[in-house]
Order: sequence, then structure tokens, then C-alpha cells
Amino acid sequence: MKVVVGTFVTLDGVIQGPGGPEEDRSGDFEHGGWLVPYFDDMMGELITGWTEAADGLLLGRRTYEIFAAHWPHIGDEDPIAAKLNRVHKYVASRTLQSLDWQNSSLLKGDVAEAVAKLKREPGRELQVTGSGNLIQTLLQHNLVDEFRLWTFPVLLGKGKRLFAEGTVPAALKLTDTKTSSTGVLIHTYECAGRPEYGSFQLEDPPAEEIARRQRIGGIAGP
Repeated sequence: MKVVVGTFVTLDGVIQGPGGPEEDRSGDFEHGGWLVPYFDDMMGELITGWTEAADGLLLGRRTYEIFAAHWPHIGDEDPIAAKLNRVHKYVASRTLQSLDWQNSSLLKGDVAEAVAKLKREPGRELQVTGSGNLIQTLLQHNLVDEFRLWTFPVLLGKGKRLFAEGTVPAALKLTDTKTSSTGVLIHTYECAGRPEYGSFQLEDPPAEEIARRQRIGGIAGP
């Protein structure tokens, strides 16, 4: 299976509480529900299709608790609820002792080793939603294969960020992009190893460039 990170994010990088005011108020967050006004039919179709491709969910503790408080109470006539309730959920947590949501289990031992083992199993996608701290661990150990970032045209100025300080440097390759009717940009990226670096500075400028700079300096004065 490949590890696919899919998440909703504001233009300034916030991923906290997209679905409702009470979803995640930690840190006195007061902007919950910022996603809802932008949702359209195309986004619903994409989410349904991508969710159907999941052969497992990989979740951090907080995201698991949010999902477990919602999806089991939605009927199976909803295709997303039916899939999420049926698929196996793997949860990374140091504090949870038991899991009530059906088909859920705690990752045992080292998280990176456990995820690497899951990636070797047959299947399509092991999908990660939310779970910002877990994503950093996965990046650090080169375990993410693909990002699906839904960037919303809204600025919040505070809240948990997807790529906060301490993010592991990584290069990405854009493989697909879509735009919703409400201006949400949906980008798909493949992970492409470490970043490469360069410089526009001329180390040894040619003679004509040196002469040009001297002329400019003479005109501009001291």
C-alpha cells in the first residue's frame, strides 16, 4: 500500500477544526467550520471516490477521536460513512488504551516501523487525514508517497498548521490539480526526495557584466 496524506488546509496553512465550531477548540481555537461555506458537489464526488480507494486509515489520536465521534453515527446509506466504518483504522497514540470504533487497532511499538510494515502489505492506499504530528513522523522516515492538499481561500491567522516549524524538508512533484466552483484548489503531489538548492548569484561575472555594474555605479554616484 502507498501512504496518501489528504487534508483540508487554509491559505495560511491551518488544518484545525475545518468541519464545525466544536470539532477542535484546543488552544482556544474559535474558527471551527471554516471549510463548510466552500463545499460543493465536485468536492463531494472527489472525496467519495478517494475514500473508496482506501484499504486502511492511518490516524493520530486527536483525528481518530473526532472521526469516532461522528462517522459511526452516520448511516451506511452515506457512502463515505459506510467505507470509513468498514475499513480498518490504524491509530498512533501513546495515551489511548482501547478503541471503540469498529475495525480499529492501536499501532504497536515504533510508529515508523509499524507503518513501514503496513506499506509492504497488499492494497491500494493507506490514507492519512488530519493528524499533523503523525505526518511529521512519516515525513521524517520517508514514508509518505503522496499528498492531496485541499487549499481553501481563507486566512485564519491562528490554529494548528500542517507544515509548522520543525517540518522535515522535502521536495514535491505536482501530478494533478483541480479547482472547485468555490475557489478551492485541490493539488496532488508525489513526494520526490530531498529538496535541491541553487543560486542566481554570479560567482565569476564576465568582463562585460563587471563593466556594466561599474557604469551603473558611476551614474548612481556614491
